[in-house]
Amino acid sequence: MAKKGKRYSNALKAVRESGSGPFTVTEAASILKKINPAGFDESVDIDLRLGVDPRHADQMVRGSVALPHGTGKTVRVLVIASEDKHEEAQSAGADHVGLDDYVTKIQEGWTDIDVIIATPNVMSKVGRLGRVLGPRGLMPNPKSGTVTMDVASAVQAVKAGKIDFRVDKQGNLHTAVGRASFTASQLEENVRAFLLEVMRLRPSSSKGTYVRSITLSTTMGPAVPIASSEVIHLVR
Repeated sequence: MAKKGKRYSNALKAVRESGSGPFTVTEAASILKKINPAGFDESVDIDLRLGVDPRHADQMVRGSVALPHGTGKTVRVLVIASEDKHEEAQSAGADHVGLDDYVTKIQEGWTDIDVIIATPNVMSKVGRLGRVLGPRGLMPNPKSGTVTMDVASAVQAVKAGKIDFRVDKQGNLHTAVGRASFTASQLEENVRAFLLEVMRLRPSSSKGTYVRSITLSTTMGPAVPIASSEVIHLVR
């Protein structure tokens, strides 16, 4: 195992000095703000281990949520639609808009975007890109609101901080919920909004403990454990 640097060691010390944990969401956000920042505005990520088996379709956890304070990241959006929707998408702030030209470009390996929004009437063409887009989590999906005729609203929502998430094969969820430059209050509100949506999406077929563990961390820092009991009151 590679030796951790001095900054990481100091950050780990700050976490340990805050207590044995696990912590409340409020405490975890405050602890992250005590850690000396790196030379860039690090992403703040949340990781959940869920008590689901994604091999069963009825236990797949997938959704989207608009974070109150966004992610702090500039999201590059591509809209694939027929020509009559191009002006609407551009006016809403889409970074790239097109149809056949972008289908060809993606087939050739271009994926320099963060989110793809498509209209239902072009999904027959977008569907051919599954092998390229699927593994990268870029495939438009009606459940996440990225397959829609209302492209303006979809683009605006993504630009404002809407994120998509999907459990992996091991039952884990990982996503960014802010930046190190956010205040503790902003981080807390974003985390709570995300956890609330995850709880709302609990599959009825999921038995036993649904949220097994939660951690919050910066890109270069150690994980701060959050008590799983923090999610209980969210669904009351």
